[in-house]
Amino acid sequence: MSRPGFVLEVDDRTPPLLVHNGEGFKLERFPLGTRVVYPPEALPPVRDVEEAIQNALLNPLESEPLPELLRPGMRLTIAFDDISLPLPPMKKPDIRQRIIEAVLTMAADAGVDDVELISANALHRRLTPNELRDIVGERVFRSFYPDGKLYNFDAEDAANLTHLGQTKHGEDVEISKRAAESDLLVYVNVNLVAMDGGHKSTSIGLASYKSLKHHHNSHTMIHSRSFMDHKVSKMHHSAWRMGEVLTSHVRVFQIETTLNNDIFGGPLEFLQKREWEWSIKDQASMLAAKRGIDLAPTRVRRKIFQDVRANYGLTGINAGKIEPVHDKTIEAVHNQHKVEVQGQADVAIMGVPFVGPYNVNSVMNPILAACMGLGYYFNSYIGQPIVRKDGAVILYHPVDYEFSQLHHPSYVDFFEEVLSESTDPATIEAKFEKQYAEDPWYIHLYRTSNAYHGVHPFYMWYWISHALDHCGDIVWVGANRKSVERMGFRSASTLQDALEMVSHSVGRSPSITYLHNPPHLLADVR
Repeated sequence: MSRPGFVLEVDDRTPPLLVHNGEGFKLERFPLGTRVVYPPEALPPVRDVEEAIQNALLNPLESEPLPELLRPGMRLTIAFDDISLPLPPMKKPDIRQRIIEAVLTMAADAGVDDVELISANALHRRLTPNELRDIVGERVFRSFYPDGKLYNFDAEDAANLTHLGQTKHGEDVEISKRAAESDLLVYVNVNLVAMDGGHKSTSIGLASYKSLKHHHNSHTMIHSRSFMDHKVSKMHHSAWRMGEVLTSHVRVFQIETTLNNDIFGGPLEFLQKREWEWSIKDQASMLAAKRGIDLAPTRVRRKIFQDVRANYGLTGINAGKIEPVHDKTIEAVHNQHKVEVQGQADVAIMGVPFVGPYNVNSVMNPILAACMGLGYYFNSYIGQPIVRKDGAVILYHPVDYEFSQLHHPSYVDFFEEVLSESTDPATIEAKFEKQYAEDPWYIHLYRTSNAYHGVHPFYMWYWISHALDHCGDIVWVGANRKSVERMGFRSASTLQDALEMVSHSVGRSPSITYLHNPPHLLADVR
């Protein structure tokens, strides 16, 4: 029987608690009275995954069964989430592979022979052939990739984009031409957190910069409270409006999956447990892992974490019309992740782990570290933020000055050129975004190499705009001082030093809440 998440109040019997700290972790003693929000344990997985997939495809929500939508001579496109999901990657076979294989089997039985598969990576980097293979599996890869029928979406390929019109708010809807001209667009989604899925899948994953700039901007992001609640998120409101335009032109058969919280296994299994429940074996594993990671060279330490494959179990799969499917998805995500928290704190503490959507098989540079902590984790709430208005956020991450020239070339220039002039999202957007978005070299690297689009670091900075607007103080523990100062933050050597630094705004006896994740949690702040 899995247990729900709960809130622990630190007392003199509480042991040191684990805090994720980039490619490593710390054991930290928190002040007495600190509230520690633990994620729920993993829900039981579906017993028969193949049966669940077949049931979803044959008994969809507000749609005919998938076989009835398939016919000879039709144009079928299957789009799927890229490697930004799930985090960490799941053990093989990937759930997307199993679903895609089932869809292709039904398509073959119906005599459909015009099929293409698209990684819906929008302005994310192109996946390598091996990364595509890891998602769709060897059999699908060999059948489609050599003939150019399995590929990455190219948001800068003007000849293969179609403008479908504008929303009632004047937002352009421009997506993959292949998807727009298909008789049926099947979207295969992985909903790791409540932000994913719904109309966001198609209207963002298959969209060009011309569309994305309408909601990936500083004004929309600062008013998206929170990203994990599509009913109040301005970004999601825009995506939903775009989805209405998109689905008026092309039929979408949405397939959404939800996963449980079973992330860490093997020598890292102790990361799944609450510290006072560690067995002797868990304690020994923790000490051995920490000692080994602390002593390992960066390359070795990074490989240890990049090789982590999660034990996720499927908790649900629904298919059919986008809106009712997504309602079921959100219900399942909330069942797994939601933890009720009473009231806001003066100080929120978060450890930023090694894993993030945009550093898979790469490096978490300073901007991505900020985005993970102040974008994703800060916004992991419904109701209201975990920290009060003008309160303080304390984060753990080394924030090393390290960038991948392959994956994040525009990030380097953004960090050095843009942030040296301003850290204000609106100012940055007005002065620099167009230049980076239209830069020919960045576009060339995005289209021909494995680089994120030139505008991507801007989006990551906009992602933290809600936190920047809401918080009075942001301090990083143990971080590279020059890196965090360039981003407009401060660095402290210890938690005690950080609390001292923010005492001018929150007092010397502040209320403190520590979000103990991953595994994932969603704070329902009452």
